[in-house]
Amino acid sequence: MGNGIEIRAATGADWPAIWPFMRDIAAAGETFSWDRDVSEDRARVRWLPPPPGGALVAVDPAGTVLGTATFSANQGGPGSHVANAGFMVDPAQGGQGVGRALGAQVLVAARAAGFRAMQFNAVVETNTRAVALWRSLGFEVIGTVPAAFAHPAHGYVGLHVMYRPL
Repeated sequence: MGNGIEIRAATGADWPAIWPFMRDIAAAGETFSWDRDVSEDRARVRWLPPPPGGALVAVDPAGTVLGTATFSANQGGPGSHVANAGFMVDPAQGGQGVGRALGAQVLVAARAAGFRAMQFNAVVETNTRAVALWRSLGFEVIGTVPAAFAHPAHGYVGLHVMYRPL
């Protein structure tokens, strides 16, 4: 990525830099289908999955974590060849292409881990920047669950299910 930003595998040592913005994003309740008061322990377990899943971070040249992504099997057993992913960019770092870089790299990492496709189960329809980003990376909306997300400002809005082969 330009500007010296590196995308690399996340480690446990990155967690103290990830948690503060992750906590704030979850608490805002606008883009993520997590409990708004998710505990740090629960978030860490969800975000740092074992192989074949993984987590990534975007860091600047000083080592500051700008954003993070996670991927793992969307389902078990016969559905385990389809990955799911989540992305969080520190709001203070938005608009720099961090989400795009993480999205592109998570596709590469998931493919390398043996996944054949990626499915997002819950892209909030009012999160238009994310929807546009995922479309630009080859995802399509394959369905929308009406009124499935209780947005704090917009009320009940739809959740898109988005998909792309790897």
